[in-house]
Amino acid sequence: MQRHDGWRERLGAAARGLAMAGKNPWGKTGPDEGSGANEPRADAPGSDKPGGGESGPRNPWLPGGGEAGRRRSASIDDIFKNRGPAGPRRTGGGPGGPSFRLPERPGGKSWVPVIIGAIGLIWVAVTSVHFIQPGEQAVVTWLGGKYADTLDSGTNITAPWPIHMVEKENVAQIRSENIPGTNIEKLILTSDQNLVDLSYLIRWNISDLTLYKYQLDDPRNALLEIGEAAMRAAVARKKLDEVLTGEGRAEIEQDVRERMQARLDAYRSGITVQGIEINKTDPPARVEEAFKDVSSAQQDADAAINRARAVAQQLLARAQGDASEFNNIYEQYKLAPEVTRRRLYYETMESILSKTDKTIVESGNVMPYLPLPEVKRRSQAQPARPQGE
Repeated sequence: MQRHDGWRERLGAAARGLAMAGKNPWGKTGPDEGSGANEPRADAPGSDKPGGGESGPRNPWLPGGGEAGRRRSASIDDIFKNRGPAGPRRTGGGPGGPSFRLPERPGGKSWVPVIIGAIGLIWVAVTSVHFIQPGEQAVVTWLGGKYADTLDSGTNITAPWPIHMVEKENVAQIRSENIPGTNIEKLILTSDQNLVDLSYLIRWNISDLTLYKYQLDDPRNALLEIGEAAMRAAVARKKLDEVLTGEGRAEIEQDVRERMQARLDAYRSGITVQGIEINKTDPPARVEEAFKDVSSAQQDADAAINRARAVAQQLLARAQGDASEFNNIYEQYKLAPEVTRRRLYYETMESILSKTDKTIVESGNVMPYLPLPEVKRRSQAQPARPQGE
């Protein structure tokens, strides 16, 4: 009841103060206004100090009626200025802790606009200037959506982020794609109805960054699909033996590259195929042993054929040499038939008699048998005499 009586007295004092000219219901408005009937009694139930120690009424908007011995302002700005969202005081030297204020510029102005402006300038400078390295290009878009421009290597200037968003790409880099990957079998049908396990490498780079970014939904996946289709079409035109040999593989690589580039250009993909390299051409794992036996037999047959061809080449070369020699002799024979005939006779007899141990001469004045080989052996068996004897 005492608390309610105190509130009634305060409200009554406030009403009386409003009736008076220029009176503040919460206290004195100026130094000229003295204490009067508006001040609460010293023994009033709502007074902070017994005996009238308070100089004015308490502020009902502040907890506890304010500090003892001092009036509080009833301004709403002061109320929210002096109190935080959780209750403690923000400023002043009270229980809320010491206050913090930024230093002021000359003239009493705040540094906040200057700091905000400096941060804005740094942001514009950092996000507007782009250094594109050699071999790179960049695509500029409006707010990350609509295409705006393509930047070449060098220093370029755009609108700051996020108005202009820049995405860089290395267009000179040669990229590689292994198909079908590691430890994965890819069987392709040849023209003679055989299967071959084939893996290959695609080397490519970006030729037009704008087309690469916006023409196809997934350029890399399109490249892989086109490469597989081209490889199957090229292998289907070759026999298994041609696919396994080096010459046939080189033809397949060239054919696949041309097919892929033609299709990518038709799609306006912005991709250039630099080359195709076949890494492996093996039979399927399930028939590998049988294929090795067939391959071994084929190699043996090829070796036998090569040996036969070598012998045939030797015989042919010898026959051609004999024929050439006969032609040369015949040319000389036509110039001097008698001399050539005697020469041929002497050379023939010499070659025959040099291989026999007996010589028979049909003449009455000569011994019918001459042991020429025996005489020759005896002469060779006698030791050579010294020159001084």
